Amino acid sequence: MDAPLLPLLRDRFGLPAFRDGQEAVVRHLLAGGDALVAWPTGRGKSLCYQLPALLLPAPTLVLSPLIALMEDQVAALRARGIAATFINSTLERAERERRAAAFAAGRHPLLYVTPERFRDPTFLAAIDARRPGLLAVDEAHCISTWGHDFRPEYGRVGVLRERLGRPPTVALTATATPAVLAEIEQRLALRAPLLARAGLERDNLFLAATEPADEAAKWGRVAALLRRLPGAGIVYGALIRDLHRLEDELARGGERLLIYHGDLSREERQAMHRRFQQPGDARVLATRAFGMGIDKADLRFLLHHQLPGSIEELWQEIGRAGRDGAPSYCELLYSPDDLAIQMQFVRAANPDRRLFREVVQRLSEWSARGEAFDRESLRLAVTGKAAADGRVDTCVAWLVALGALEGDLDRGRARLVRALDPDDEPAELGADKLKRDLERLSKVVDYVRTKACRRLFLHDYFGLPAPAASCAACDVCVDREQWIAAQLPARPRAAAPRAAAPPAAAAASGAGPAAPPRELPARGDFVRVDGTWIGRVTRVSGRGRDALVEVELADTLATRRFPARKHRIEKLDG
Repeated sequence: MDAPLLPLLRDRFGLPAFRDGQEAVVRHLLAGGDALVAWPTGRGKSLCYQLPALLLPAPTLVLSPLIALMEDQVAALRARGIAATFINSTLERAERERRAAAFAAGRHPLLYVTPERFRDPTFLAAIDARRPGLLAVDEAHCISTWGHDFRPEYGRVGVLRERLGRPPTVALTATATPAVLAEIEQRLALRAPLLARAGLERDNLFLAATEPADEAAKWGRVAALLRRLPGAGIVYGALIRDLHRLEDELARGGERLLIYHGDLSREERQAMHRRFQQPGDARVLATRAFGMGIDKADLRFLLHHQLPGSIEELWQEIGRAGRDGAPSYCELLYSPDDLAIQMQFVRAANPDRRLFREVVQRLSEWSARGEAFDRESLRLAVTGKAAADGRVDTCVAWLVALGALEGDLDRGRARLVRALDPDDEPAELGADKLKRDLERLSKVVDYVRTKACRRLFLHDYFGLPAPAASCAACDVCVDREQWIAAQLPARPRAAAPRAAAPPAAAAASGAGPAAPPRELPARGDFVRVDGTWIGRVTRVSGRGRDALVEVELADTLATRRFPARKHRIEKLDG
């Protein structure tokens, strides 16, 4: 298809020209070919399928594992007048069915879904009525057992492509080794795909790593960097409990940060996400659940308080800094305890066949007797413990992906709907993948301790051509303190957050009540309740007048719950 692409690029996407490689991928897809795109974060992968979607006679179906990311992309497209939509589990059934019908009627050139949606008969009927002309597989590394984020549902994407009639397909990823790229191509059965691959190309990012003597020294290093580095940034950690400990330690030194992790209520996560995205110097403590879909180009730093699980994860997260092209500082802090934490995560993601068969047997017996069961009872029956066990959760994810387990396990409404024989057991179970994942983890420690240029290490890991001998932007090649002094202005003193005490002090001084807030306070905010109690918000659940706000009171440190509809809750400045 010889389409006039530049006018469309300018009018609909507001871009004056293509970046290197984009036009070649777009034209290849418009001509009916397959493509495999491996470009760094911020390089413009999404345009490769979004632009063709406006020219093809049949719609484009986008598979994404990340609900937040698809929602953000759809919002951005609709703001440009492009009738994109998504269908995922956050929508009520009636709304999902309405959107599926609209897609079948041809009202959406772009539809974003997760692979799990292919288990929904209503959705299957919609795509049977209107087959896609292009399939885009985002975060395609999730397909590969050689990758850092393999997901059972993604392991079946090749089968889903067959179900769609093998439309032209583009697989996209920001982090892939040659082995991962080869497995993506094989699992999707791509036909002589155009391989669009770019180097790391982020010379504005300074890469550093440090091994503090102990946990106190690590906290001190994070605090020192937060005091020195200007602007917005992210501090990543692996464990929620350790993020809370770090949060308290930083607060005692006068640094108040947002916090984001999976144990927060949905409303809290949305509030933290919204506050971070606003213009300004927002800083957040987060697990890896935070970041996908973050479109904040001016992050001036990105710190890893604990070891990530792979080089791919490290680079993907580093890539969120400095997307405006300005200098940004990235440092990984490592202690041996971090390695033990990540080894537990790796083992949780790799149950053996014996455990998988035990899970299947238990579910089969309960389903045959019509008994109710939930995730906790399953863990207790299989492992003897009701506590969270990632191995059991991985087995459950596989059974769902295989279409053998249906319903809501967390609410005790699941059942095994078909028997499994040995041929059904996923080939990915067993020692080979566990060994590969542990080897991948060891490479992160090698990155910390390398004596060579860190960019040279990364290029070698990803199978890319070696860069120049000295990158002038890592702590092996140049002095980090000199780079910070030359490239980043000192953090203005006025921008530093106040310590935790001022709200209570303000109340004691007789200051008048704060102005009524425009929205509910978020976790970490200081509030005055009914003009009497002063404290810090520790949790918010629910919305609007139905919200429940938990507050740690400043005078007693006791936690009280205040329903928003019954109490006047005022956010305090500072």
